Amino acid sequence: MIVPSIDIMDGQAVQLVGGKKKAIEAGDPVPIAERFSLVGEIAVIDLDAALGRGSNEGIIRDLVRRFPCRVGGGIRDVDSAVRWLDDGARKVIIGTAAAPEVLSRLPPERVIAALDARHGEVVVEGWRKGTGRGVIERVAELKDLVGGFLVTFVEREGRMEGIDLDEVARIVDAAGSVRVTAAGGVTTTDEIAALDGLGADAQVGMAIYSGKLDLVDAFLAPARSDRPDGLWPTVVVDEQGRALGLAYSDAGSVREAVRTRRGAYRSRTRGLWIKGETSGATQDLLRVDLDCDRDALRFTVRQNGPGFCHTDTWTCWGEDRGLSRLERVLHERLAAAPGGSYTRRLLDEPDLLRSKLLEEAAELAEAGPEGVAHEAADVVYFTMTAMARAGVRLEDVEAELDRRSLGLTRRPGDAKPERG
Repeated sequence: MIVPSIDIMDGQAVQLVGGKKKAIEAGDPVPIAERFSLVGEIAVIDLDAALGRGSNEGIIRDLVRRFPCRVGGGIRDVDSAVRWLDDGARKVIIGTAAAPEVLSRLPPERVIAALDARHGEVVVEGWRKGTGRGVIERVAELKDLVGGFLVTFVEREGRMEGIDLDEVARIVDAAGSVRVTAAGGVTTTDEIAALDGLGADAQVGMAIYSGKLDLVDAFLAPARSDRPDGLWPTVVVDEQGRALGLAYSDAGSVREAVRTRRGAYRSRTRGLWIKGETSGATQDLLRVDLDCDRDALRFTVRQNGPGFCHTDTWTCWGEDRGLSRLERVLHERLAAAPGGSYTRRLLDEPDLLRSKLLEEAAELAEAGPEGVAHEAADVVYFTMTAMARAGVRLEDVEAELDRRSLGLTRRPGDAKPERG
C-alpha cells in the first residue's frame, strides 16, 4: 500500500532532493491532506523541526486533528512523542532518538523508527553524517520496541530513480512481523505492487507532486481481480460503517470518485455510474480502502437523499435503524419541522433543550438496571437534537472519541464542582 507524504517547511508543503535542494513548493498542505486522506494514512514530516531551525507545530496539529496522520520530524524525546500521540497522531516517527531508553517508554504499536540509509549505512544529522551502523543491524536492535520502520534510501530520495527491491526484501526479512515502509525513489505502480508483495508499504511524495505518479494508480497498484471483467466488488458503507449496498469499480471509476469526491462506480451495463446523478441520492466520498486480499474495495460515503437503493430505501436490505436513522430524521426535521411542533420548539428554544438535557441526564443517573435503556434513549435523543441544532454529526463525535482514545495522558476524571 502507499503512504502519501507531506513534507512541511516554512508552513508550505515541499519536496527536497537529497534532503537539501528544494525541488517543489506545493503550497498550503491542508488541501493536499484532504485529497491524500481519501486513500488512507498520511505521513506528515516537519522538516524545519528535523533540521533544528523552527517548527510547523500549529499547522501539523491542525492536520492531525482532521486527518489520519503519522507525524515525524524533530521528535527527539519521550515528552514530545507523547504530546503528538495525545493530540491524535496515529503514530510518531522517531529518527535519531530511536534508542531503547526512549522507545521502551512508548507504546510500540504507535511508534515508527526512521532509519535514513545511504548505501546501506544509517546516516544522521540531516543525512550529513554516517554512523558506521548498517540498516539491517539497527532493524535487528529495535524491532522488539517499535511497530514499524520507515527506511529512506537517501541516495534515491527525490530523484525518482526507482527503489532497490532486493535491499527492501532483506530489510523486511530482518524486521519479521514489524511493518516496513520504504521511501526514496519510488516512481512506478509496478514498484508499489512489488513492495506490497514483499510485505512493505511505499511512502510516496515527489512522484505524486511532480505528476509522474497518479495518486489513484499508486493506491490501486496492489489491487487484483479474479473476475472475467476485471472489476473489483465494492462494499459501500456509511460513516458508521453500516453497509448500504454492493457496487463495482475499476481504475477509471475510482479515479473519478477521488477527483470529484463523490460516489462513482462502474456499472456492468451502463459504464461509469455517478451515484445520484439522476435520482438526487448523491454521495460524498470520505475514504476508499483495499481489503486484506487486495481484491475488493470499501467506499465510505455520506449518503444523501432518500438512500442508496433504487427502491428509495436507505440500504439495499431495507431501511436503516438506530442512531444513524435518528440522526437523519433530526436533520430532516431541522429543515422542515412545522412551527409549534415539539421538535421545532427544541430546535428554536435553547433553554427548553438545556432543561430537557439536564432533566433526562438526572433521571438516567438515578435509574435502576431495568430503566437504564429507557432513560439513556431519552438522553441520546436530546443530545442528538442538540447536535443537529449545532450542525454536528455522529461522525464528528465518533472522530473525537477516536482521537481521545489515541491519547496516552489520562486526566483524573473527577467531577467538576456544581455551579451555584
